[in-house]
Amino acid sequence: MITPLILAGGQGVRSWPFSRHTYPKPLLPLINDISLLQATFRRLDALKECAPPIVICNRDHAYLIEDQIREAGIDEFSLILEPEGRNTAPAIAVAALWLKRNRSPGSMLVLAADHFIADKQAFASAVRTADVASRDGQLVTFGIKPSGPATGYGYLQIGRELTAKEGVYALEGFIEKPDQKQAQALLDSVDCYWNSGMFMFTPDAII
Repeated sequence: MITPLILAGGQGVRSWPFSRHTYPKPLLPLINDISLLQATFRRLDALKECAPPIVICNRDHAYLIEDQIREAGIDEFSLILEPEGRNTAPAIAVAALWLKRNRSPGSMLVLAADHFIADKQAFASAVRTADVASRDGQLVTFGIKPSGPATGYGYLQIGRELTAKEGVYALEGFIEKPDQKQAQALLDSVDCYWNSGMFMFTPDAII
């Protein structure tokens, strides 16, 4: 069983003045009058094998987020409330420990609450491929084929293919937000991807 873990604790500071501390970017109606958070839940419709999701958010936004989840038609979910933001790794660790104590083993699908992915079926296919690798004990990150030498993303350098399933590779290196010259060099010299910030692994593997 796949458990989606949706990280909704960000403030969306790069989207100011639309995104505010009291009403951050994931809650804004940016896509067909639904919020990015609600779009994240609708994307999961293509994955029928999912367990009820877990959402980690700031306690100041708990009621807003709960209202939006229910508006998206999700009745069964768990909220983990942060007294203050501690970024991605601690949030994932807390969720992994919670899963070990409260649910049967399976893979965690870590998603940001502020992504837009138009092709639900391609997303579901990538998740199913990653699920096979994660159940073998791999820590999986999802790459996005770059459309240009962007400097606002981390880059993944891939190596040998890991499994018989197409599209699963060893990670040779991670470059955090290169400058323009380095980003162009990466595109010109190696097979690389943008790091999406989506991950998949079992609770035991990440702990």
